[in-house]
Amino acid sequence: MSTTPAPDARIDTRIDTVVYDFGNVLIGWDPFGPYAGRPRAEVEAFFDAVDFGSINHAADAGTSYAVLLERVGRTHPDLVDDLRHYVDHYEQSLTGPVAGSAELVAELKGLGLRLYGLTNWQAETFHSAEPAAPAIGLMDDVIVSGREGMAKPDRRMFELVAERFGVDPARAVFVDDKPVNVDAARGVGFHGIVFTHTAALRQELRALGVPVAA
Repeated sequence: MSTTPAPDARIDTRIDTVVYDFGNVLIGWDPFGPYAGRPRAEVEAFFDAVDFGSINHAADAGTSYAVLLERVGRTHPDLVDDLRHYVDHYEQSLTGPVAGSAELVAELKGLGLRLYGLTNWQAETFHSAEPAAPAIGLMDDVIVSGREGMAKPDRRMFELVAERFGVDPARAVFVDDKPVNVDAARGVGFHGIVFTHTAALRQELRALGVPVAA
């Protein structure tokens, strides 16, 4: 007869934490916003010429705008004022809360879940986030990439959430609009949801056992 004792209980895998990306999940972001009134094709040409995507990621990962402006000034001196315009009018890129997001965050808070932010955001402009989307203020804490000197999809960002906040990835959901970031989170053990819209997020949370309204 076996003398091995039976386990007292199954391992608890209920979701107790939701980790939110912010841009285009809680708050709308449109880099064309600061250029309202200019032909879109003209702004697209500027973005292509300076590789705006790379510039934005570098800013998210901790490079200051002063350094980025200096770099563009060396390579595209005729376009540096266009980038400076974006920096000076950054708030116009924020389009307000994503539909239904504030209500869902409040509901999750009311259920007693831990809520954290993990956002790729420039340290210099993050102060603009909560005024544009007040639900950000309901987060228990936030990791801002620009303050850490690294950005998603670097797996160290997700490891930092677990270490700094005592989060068990097996009991946490990470929500982001970029599949590459969600894949990175899953690689660290988080449940991952690719955000499309709030109604779909509600359905996916319910499928994971989080009792939010349908």
